[in-house]
Amino acid sequence: MKIIQTISNFNSLEKTVVTIGTFDGIHIGHQKILKDLIETAKKENKKSVLLTFFPHPRMVLQKEVTIQLLNTIEEKSSLLEKMGLDYLIIHPFSKEFSRLTALDFVRDILVNQLNTSRLIIGYDHHFGKNREGNIHQLKEYSSLYDFNVEEIPAQDIDNVSVSSTKIRNALQEGSLKTANNYLGYNYMLNGTVVNGKSLGGKIGFPTANLEVNETYKLIPKTGVYIIKTVIDSVLFYGMMNIGFRPTVSGKDQTIEAHLFNFNKDLYGKNLRLELLYFLREEKKFDSIDDLIVQLKLDKENSIAYLKNNLL
Repeated sequence: MKIIQTISNFNSLEKTVVTIGTFDGIHIGHQKILKDLIETAKKENKKSVLLTFFPHPRMVLQKEVTIQLLNTIEEKSSLLEKMGLDYLIIHPFSKEFSRLTALDFVRDILVNQLNTSRLIIGYDHHFGKNREGNIHQLKEYSSLYDFNVEEIPAQDIDNVSVSSTKIRNALQEGSLKTANNYLGYNYMLNGTVVNGKSLGGKIGFPTANLEVNETYKLIPKTGVYIIKTVIDSVLFYGMMNIGFRPTVSGKDQTIEAHLFNFNKDLYGKNLRLELLYFLREEKKFDSIDDLIVQLKLDKENSIAYLKNNLL
């Protein structure tokens, strides 16, 4: 898969099969559209193209609204590459770009720049200035500019019954199983391992403190999770706490991962943690000793869960 920054950097003499959207989460609903896109492109011996935008349009047009996204750009790119997409175009979204009329968007971008022969879009897709463009206009323009439009039927989308908003809500409520089912993969956190307070090591549970650099990335509900990660091509399981460490009067939210059967230094390394199961809520203990007792129980419960479900 080739990643192209900005539409103007894309030049292809070959005809393309295109879809458009932010596709936050690349969830099972998105996957349905993308699989159709990729399969159609292969059948027609053309290139598959996803045109997406960053920042997310709502970050630009609704600055007063805080939006948390399910994927960073790097995560989205990795998921799309696994699907077999040919081109991912990440176009910078701006207020100026949002003012393009539907006609300008179709003529200048879809036809002249992307060389579109077929456009595959989700049900009720809108585009262009004030979201004026719709399926009816697309079909009119497609006759004028000689490309085909394929709309994923409402029934197909409804049958999947999933949305990025539903997934965000599930993660914020601690319903990880629901979120992962909707995603079709395990929700992930990517970041750099930074120095912490080193308390974990002192009490027999050394942790890697993960710093997620992208402030727009959704951090799930506070609590303890069962996780897995790959380090130097080796799979490790563990448990992770997202929270404020109330037992030791913590003030800032931290993400601390304790990996089973692992004792190497990870400082400065990039780590991808996949969240497998929500184990329990975060809580304040009366003493460090009580915390240690709970951590031992968490580890036992984690290993039991892994044995029954994965190992």
